[in-house]
This record gives sequence, structure tokens and C-alpha cells, in this order.
Amino acid sequence: MNKKNIAKLVPLVLTICILIVVSLYTNKAVKSKKDLASLKETAAVAVVEPELDIPLGQDYNLKLDKRFLNYNPRLGKTFTGFKEQLGFKESQNNYFRVNTLGYLGKYQFGRSTLQMIGINDTKHFLSNPELQEKAFIANTERNKWVLRRDIKRYSGRYVGGVKITESGILAAAHLAGPGSVKKYLRSQGADCFEDAYGTTIKSYLKRFSGFDTSEIKPNKKARVSLKA
Repeated sequence: MNKKNIAKLVPLVLTICILIVVSLYTNKAVKSKKDLASLKETAAVAVVEPELDIPLGQDYNLKLDKRFLNYNPRLGKTFTGFKEQLGFKESQNNYFRVNTLGYLGKYQFGRSTLQMIGINDTKHFLSNPELQEKAFIANTERNKWVLRRDIKRYSGRYVGGVKITESGILAAAHLAGPGSVKKYLRSQGADCFEDAYGTTIKSYLKRFSGFDTSEIKPNKKARVSLKA
């Protein structure tokens, strides 16, 4: 075959090659579209909403991980909220803190107050969170007994521009002692105790206003045991 004939065949061969390539591409594209449609159809069949076997309007006790049973992100104005907020203000809820003046634990108790409620071993007290919680309850019960008449007389009234509530009075008594709270209330806020760090009775009356402290019962002889 001479060069002239070969030259005539080249365009024909190229045309045939192009047609083959186009044909293969078209078939592949069609196949892909069919596969895609098939997948969509399969997915549509497979995705079925699960039926919940729980009747509406009823409560159920679910089995939760024990780590979450006591989790409560919003304590609000409950008694637990009261003591946790007070503990945070006193020590950032650190059971093992001793401040520069020697006050101890989560609620920053003084030694004389601890002795009053039956605790003399401060080392044991500082190392025992459960005992500290019991001490807080006992001291608050005692303060509520000492201030029972003032709570009844002043609750709901305004003294020094602050609305007086039972929880505010109990928090202020924890800060300054019940005697100082009586002086503040009966002087209409003129006699206002301030501790060494500048914290006042008035600030505690305001900060801890409106918590539910009804579970604390007045107890003149409130004591705790070292065996906690």
C-alpha cells in the first residue's frame, strides 16, 4: 500500500475511534444514571420511621448511667441551690480551704462556731465533707431558732433598700452571726456588720434573697456528731 492510500485511511480510522469512544462514554453515563436511580429507590425503601412503643401523656423511668443520676444544671431557688451558692461565695465550694483568718472548709466556719455545735476536732472536720454539710445544717437550724422572731417580723419588708427574706437572714447570720443580723434589722440598716474582706450583711441579704429554706427547722440545741 502506497503512502497516498495510507493517507486516505487515516481520517477514516480516526472517525471510527471517535465513534467507539463516544459510544462507551454514553453507555457508562446511562448505566451510572440507572445505578443512581436504583440507589435512590433502595434508600427510599430502607429509610423507615421507627415506631415508638411509648403511649403519649405518660412518664417513664429510664435506666440512666449512674454518673448522671444526680446531675442538675439548674438548682434555682431550692435549699440545695441556697447552700451551694453560699458555699461557692465562701470558698468556691472547696471543702479543704482555710482562709487567711483561719476559717475552715466549704462554708468557712470559725472554730468558736464549730464548738457551739459540738465539733472540737477541726482537723477531722476539715478532712470530712459529710461532716461539713451536717455542720452547715446544724448551724443554720440554730440560727433560725435565734432569729425566729426577726424572720417573722421583717420578712417581706425593706430594710436599707433590700427586701428581707428568711433565706437572706439565714445567709447573713452565717456571715456575721445572728446577733449582728438582729442589730442590722432593728437599726433599719444603720448598724451594718462588715467582715475583714469587706463583705457586709446587706450584701448577703440581697444576694441570698428568696431561696426556699423551709426544710430548715428552728433548733435551739442543734448539734452534730464527729462520726460522719
